[in-house]
Amino acid sequence: MLQVRAGYYIYVGSAFGPGGLRARIAHHKKIANQPRWHIDYLRTVTHLRELWYSYDPLPREHQWANIIAGAREITVPFPGFGSSDCNCKSHLYFLKSKPTIESFRRHVRAGIEDHDKVLIEKIKT
Repeated sequence: MLQVRAGYYIYVGSAFGPGGLRARIAHHKKIANQPRWHIDYLRTVTHLRELWYSYDPLPREHQWANIIAGAREITVPFPGFGSSDCNCKSHLYFLKSKPTIESFRRHVRAGIEDHDKVLIEKIKT
């Protein structure tokens, strides 16, 4: 079982498999009966508050991970989490205070040319 601390976790992933973004979002909104991905295990001990996503046709997860990793006050709680198939230190990040979509969008516009709009879905609790 993961030992998590109070605060905010940001997980970066992609959705280019079967069912695409819609299927991946639906999967992450519920608690998986048979966890498959790293995030499935984290979801058993956390609450989903927001989903930030894009319909960009290019795989951007590593670029997003780099943007988030470079933000102030970001730490990596579990090195290698969600990044076992790449060279990123992690795809999971931690902050004590709530991150904002506006700040993330600014960093995406400044750092990634021709990126599609970053959307948000707030999860009702």
